[in-house]
Amino acid sequence: MLSQEVRDLVKATAPVLKVHGETLTCHFYARMFRHNPELKQVFNQGHQDGGQQQQALAAAVAAYAEHIDDPSVLMPVITRIVHKHVSLGIRPEHYAIVGKHLLASIREVLGEEAATDELIAAWAAAYGQLADLLIAEEAKLYAQAVRKEGGWTGWRGFRVDKKIPESAEITSFYLVPADGGPVPDYLPGQYISLRVFVPQLGIMQPRQYSLSDAPGQGRLRISVKRESGVNGSPAGSVSNVLHANLNEGDVLDLAPPQGEFTLNADGTAPVVLLSGGVGLTPMVSMLNHLVARDDGRQIRFVHACRDRSVHAMKSHVNDIVQSRPNVRKVVYYETVASDDQPGQDYDYAGRMDLQAIRDIAVLPDADYYMCGPLPFMSAQRQALTALGVAPERIHAELFGTGGPGA
Repeated sequence: MLSQEVRDLVKATAPVLKVHGETLTCHFYARMFRHNPELKQVFNQGHQDGGQQQQALAAAVAAYAEHIDDPSVLMPVITRIVHKHVSLGIRPEHYAIVGKHLLASIREVLGEEAATDELIAAWAAAYGQLADLLIAEEAKLYAQAVRKEGGWTGWRGFRVDKKIPESAEITSFYLVPADGGPVPDYLPGQYISLRVFVPQLGIMQPRQYSLSDAPGQGRLRISVKRESGVNGSPAGSVSNVLHANLNEGDVLDLAPPQGEFTLNADGTAPVVLLSGGVGLTPMVSMLNHLVARDDGRQIRFVHACRDRSVHAMKSHVNDIVQSRPNVRKVVYYETVASDDQPGQDYDYAGRMDLQAIRDIAVLPDADYYMCGPLPFMSAQRQALTALGVAPERIHAELFGTGGPGA
C-alpha cells in the first residue's frame, strides 16, 4: 500500500502529465529503444511512427496518476492491457527495463528542479505497485492459456492451410499447428498475435488480428486487410508482407488467443453486431458461433463499407440470413454502383444510420457489439445512446493500439 505522501506526490504530477505526457512518452520510447533495441521486435513500430503508442501510454500514465488513490477504477483499461501484454509475450523481467527508462525519462524531461529525488522515489513506488498488479493478472492469463487442451504460451508455429481472397483488400488465412497438435478453444471476438520478418525494418514485427470464424474447428482463421497507405496514412508493413509473401504451406509464429472483447455466448438477450470495414472480422466470428450452436436468439448483422469491391464475406452472410429466420442483415455502401443489387449486395446507400433502421436494428434489451475505425465507433455509440440503449449494453473493440490492428 502506497503511503499518503507518495500518492500526493504522484497525483500532483497528473496535470503536468496531461499537458506534457506525450513529450515524456516519446522521450521514453526513444530512450528505451536506444538502450534496449531488442524490444523493437516486441512493440508495433508502425504505431511508434504514427505516434499512437506514445499517445496511448501518455493517457494511461496520466490516468494512473490521477486515480492513484483507487487504481481499481482503471480495471477495464488494465484488463485490456493485460490481454495485449500476454498476447505479445510480455514477461515480469520486462517491467524492470520499462521502469528504469520511465523514471529516467521523467527526470530528463521534467528537469532536475521539478523531478526531485522525492518525486522520482514516489513514482518508483507507484510504478512498482502497477507492475505488481499487471504481472499478477498476466500470470493468471498465462496459466489459463497453457491449461487448455492444445494451449501454449509464447510463440508456436502455424502453417497456412488455405489463403482465400475475401475482397479487393481482405484475405483470409486458415492456420493449423505445424506440430500437428490440437488447437485450443477460444471465445468469439478474441484475437491472436502473429509475428513476421519485415524486410524494410530488418526485424520481426508482431501484430494482432481478430479471429474471424467460430471456435472448435481444429484451425484458426484471420482475415487481414491490406493497408495500402492511402490519404497520407503509411502502408501497413505487416499486412503487406502477409498478402504478398505468406502463401499456402508457409509457417509463421502465433501466440495463443487473447482479448476481453467477447460474445456473451450463454446469454439470452438479442444480439446486434455492428461493423465498419474490416471490423466485421470479430462480428463474423460471433455470428458463425451463434449459428453453429443453433442459437435461437434474434440476431442482427449490420455492416458498413465503402463499396462492393471491399465488401468481404457477403455471400457467406447472405446464405446465413436466407437459412436462418432469426438472423437479419443490413448493409450500407458509401458508394453504390449502377450494377449493385439492393438486397443482395447492399441495403442502403451512404453511411450507417441507426436512427433510420431502428425498427430493424434496435431491439429491446439487446446486447450490441461494435468494431471498426474510431470515427465509426464514436458515431454508432452516440447513435445507440440517443436511441435509449444503456451504456452497459454496448461492447466495443477498437482496432489500433488498444486492440487488434493491421
